Amino acid sequence: MIRDHRPHFVKHLEALFYAWHIKHFLKHHFKYLGKHSVIVKPWCVEVVGGPIEIGDYATILPATDLKIRINCWPKEGLYNLIKMLGIPSKEENKNKDEPATAIKIGKYVLICPGVRISAATGITIGDSCMFAQNSYVTDSDWHEIYNRCVPVGGSKSVTIGNNVWIGDSAIVCKGVTIGDNSIVGAGAVVTRDVPSNSIAAGNPAVVVKELDPDKEMITREAVFKNYDETCRVIGKLDRDLMAENSFFSWLRYVLFPKKGD
Repeated sequence: MIRDHRPHFVKHLEALFYAWHIKHFLKHHFKYLGKHSVIVKPWCVEVVGGPIEIGDYATILPATDLKIRINCWPKEGLYNLIKMLGIPSKEENKNKDEPATAIKIGKYVLICPGVRISAATGITIGDSCMFAQNSYVTDSDWHEIYNRCVPVGGSKSVTIGNNVWIGDSAIVCKGVTIGDNSIVGAGAVVTRDVPSNSIAAGNPAVVVKELDPDKEMITREAVFKNYDETCRVIGKLDRDLMAENSFFSWLRYVLFPKKGD
């Protein structure tokens, strides 16, 4: 791991800048963005359409080369567009009674670099869920099979329960329900429901192991139960780790890095 050469006050200033950027450039894209949410490099979070909601105590960690994209593309508007262009679609009159397209994400969620969540009908995600790097959740095919001009195609809502862990580069497809506490393995492609307390892997994903429902499950909520104490402990740890870092040694590292840094 590369050592963090910053003095503590520089990291604190960075956190203040993140908060300012979120308030002025990102928050208004959400119907609701929960309190005490941590978003690093908020300019690397792409939010399009809506309504999109994320609950309290979210941890969102994009990277410069791996943006997080949360997109809501209401299929009604897309079908209206192709209708105006004179392109027929057998899908446009289906599911008229469905609620408006929305993405709803619960509390205590962890979203890692490269995650994409795209909805044309609706995606609901419970509390304490974790999404590993490059995982993808979608409720649509995004094109019809025989009419490639149609930008949505088959679409059916996705529901992910509480405390679900979606592994690295896994894909959750349309119409899927994943039960509470379940795990989707790295690289899996989920095309059918995954029951609660189970591990699914493969392409297409199948259940490979059952979890013990009687065993105590500790979720991400535990980290935030005493929020003030958590902040105090993390702050003390940061100050201790950066105690020997000076402003000038950090500048030297930034401008003239050398072997061993």
